Amino acid sequence: MKPMHLFRAVALALLLATAPAQAQKIKVGYWTSGFSLGFGAVMEQMKFAEKEGLDVEWVKFAEVNGPTRAIVPQTIDLAFGAPSTASMSIAADGVPVKIVLASQIAEAQIVVPVGSPIKSVADLKGKKIGMSPPGSATHAIATSILQGVYGLKSGDYSVVPGNEGRLAQFLLQKEVDAAVIRSVTIAQMSDDLKLTYLASVVDDWKKLTKVNAAPILAVTIVHSDYVAKNPEAVAKFIAAMRKTLEYGSKNKDRVAEMLQKAANMNAVDAKAYAAQWDGAYMASFEASDVSSLKRMQEIVKAAGAAKSDPPEAAFLTAPYQRAKQIK
Repeated sequence: MKPMHLFRAVALALLLATAPAQAQKIKVGYWTSGFSLGFGAVMEQMKFAEKEGLDVEWVKFAEVNGPTRAIVPQTIDLAFGAPSTASMSIAADGVPVKIVLASQIAEAQIVVPVGSPIKSVADLKGKKIGMSPPGSATHAIATSILQGVYGLKSGDYSVVPGNEGRLAQFLLQKEVDAAVIRSVTIAQMSDDLKLTYLASVVDDWKKLTKVNAAPILAVTIVHSDYVAKNPEAVAKFIAAMRKTLEYGSKNKDRVAEMLQKAANMNAVDAKAYAAQWDGAYMASFEASDVSSLKRMQEIVKAAGAAKSDPPEAAFLTAPYQRAKQIK
């Protein structure tokens, strides 16, 4: 090779070696209500995924099952905060999705207004109960608890569905007798309505399962084609979620500031929301988490809310294990 050609070849090799790697594209969907909102707001504003080398297109949904439905036709590649029961159901139906992370804890309380004649969960027979809509994990978990712990079948009460904001309004306007509602919402309502606690979803789930593990509200799912072609991108996104979880736990005041901007919350509500961070979020997919999800599916099936189990291959732990190595 001539000296000039050799020089050009070396220069080109050096240029390629030092050029920044092209960011991996990923379309991420999430529900802009409940606790998905807070995690998504922090993750977006702090650009944790982008810092891992991802080119993220954020796709937001106003309805809880929107991300789960959107992943089927590949409108999005990945959904975080997807209802765990709905995710397992579509996997059981043969939809090509993988569950790659447990991301939210199903923390909620069964409450009635102070002074209500309802003194126990058993008194809810024949009453109207506000809760998350059918298809959400909270709905499936709550109805399973009502039947399995308290003996209340689906026909014994009426469900009035709504997101957290609507549930709070239902209670304030006395459109429901009771509600299954999250502690953060209760904290935000404290100046408007005093409530009596009848039961804890987490505590009753442990009674139902006879295992000391909280129910998993939401998971991260990814289309099988995307993760097959981009396993490292999925691992990077999970690593970004783990870093978001840690940041939020250590910087609750900053989280509250972000929520005021992203969700138009007032300072009091934003602080109440941020204070619930550690009890609401997780970013884990160890063997115990997979076992917990499978146990949830068994109980949901027994309650008639699901028909079959997802295949073993639907629980993909490799991206999570890889994410733990990303610093």
